[in-house]
Amino acid sequence: MPLSRRDWLRMSGLAAAGLSAPALLQAEGGSTVARGKATAKRCIYIFLCGGPSQLDMWDPKPEAPKEIRGPFASLPTNVPGIHFTELLPKTARHADKMAIVRSMHHGSSSHDTGIMYTLLGTGSLPNNRAYPPTRQDHPGVGAALQAVLGAPVELPAWVVAPRVFTTGSRFYKGQTGGFLGPAYDPFALTEPKKNSLGNKEFELKSMQQVEGVDAARFNTRKVLLNRLDAFTDAQLAAADIDDTTNYRDKAFSMLSSEGPKRAFDLKREPAKLRDRYGRNEYGQSFLLARRLVESGVRMVNVFWTFYGKDGCQFNLWDNHGIDGPVCGGYRKGVDMIKAPYCCPAFDLAYSALLEDLTQRGMLEDTLVVVVGEFGRTPKINKNAGRDHWPNCYSAVLAGGGVKGGQTHGRSDKHAAYVAANPVTPDDFAATIYHAFGLSPETPIHDQENRPIPISKGHPITAIF
Repeated sequence: MPLSRRDWLRMSGLAAAGLSAPALLQAEGGSTVARGKATAKRCIYIFLCGGPSQLDMWDPKPEAPKEIRGPFASLPTNVPGIHFTELLPKTARHADKMAIVRSMHHGSSSHDTGIMYTLLGTGSLPNNRAYPPTRQDHPGVGAALQAVLGAPVELPAWVVAPRVFTTGSRFYKGQTGGFLGPAYDPFALTEPKKNSLGNKEFELKSMQQVEGVDAARFNTRKVLLNRLDAFTDAQLAAADIDDTTNYRDKAFSMLSSEGPKRAFDLKREPAKLRDRYGRNEYGQSFLLARRLVESGVRMVNVFWTFYGKDGCQFNLWDNHGIDGPVCGGYRKGVDMIKAPYCCPAFDLAYSALLEDLTQRGMLEDTLVVVVGEFGRTPKINKNAGRDHWPNCYSAVLAGGGVKGGQTHGRSDKHAAYVAANPVTPDDFAATIYHAFGLSPETPIHDQENRPIPISKGHPITAIF
């Protein structure tokens, strides 16, 4: 069945206590499994919502006809033989840290299916509906890692920023604990859906007590909830009570302790560094991700979509053409990728993240992933845009034991089809697990306690 209203409340706040800290936190634990050599301790997973163009970013084809290569020049990186486009000048200086997978592919040109497949990292589902999430779903990558490896004592194992990825009312699968249960859902920030650009200061309501709930009332409500637990203990399954109590107590601890809250406080960062990331929702989300993994969070998902000042949303990497909807004063098209909220902001934030992690000695064991649900058509359409294209696209991995300065797989002369070493979303997820020392056969257990492999893919071991 779809997630209940209670599940939604658990993802967004401790409603019963009049608080707004997420309650989906589990105490340190996890199953004991055989592990290989782990090269990553943490992961920052950046999802470019809408389908970024492989030709206009990571896999330029300067020798192709203009209607294929597009308007952007090929740009040499700091690795001989590897080129990006002119839209990524700062990122190009860090190609020596990156493995660019140019042979991603799957079989659906639907946003919904592509998003579900990518975020879940599996095409094996009880049904093919991309939304809403249910408790029969395979868990998202962050939840599977938590199930096997456990969670920090004070902080959540998995955080989503700046908010869960929705399109209208569509809340996509791959962003919950699925059949593992609500204790494995992410700690999801709830930033307002407006003004993605500008001098962004996160409101971080998820870390604040509700107005009017002072320390005394906070403690009183905690006592009342404990009494309610005692009252309902005889009526509900003990395991359910234990799970609810465990992650609720952890949320209370996060609200009442300054230690965990400091990890979310961007004001503790130097102004110059915040400027370097970009004073907008994207750059500050990347910086927050770095703070969180530095503090012990294992997995941070950052979803890159766009909200105008009026709350209008569109998935800005979805560059169909000039007749598309207007949002924030911009129209969709190939040129939209050079708008302030697209490649320029990404280039600034992503390069800053790689520099920051390197300078702190963290990149070596922090896996940084950049991917979308598919790519764009090789040929520019009649509306000066590119359409959905799952047959060949690019993804990028850096750090976490990945050997930089390389490409994996190869596209054909128009970046239309895979020419060598095809990689599916299953394989991509298996590669993330591999960095944590986990084979695809590593079991997690469903509601019937049946062992389910975390992945059916084949990790890209050649990039490590």
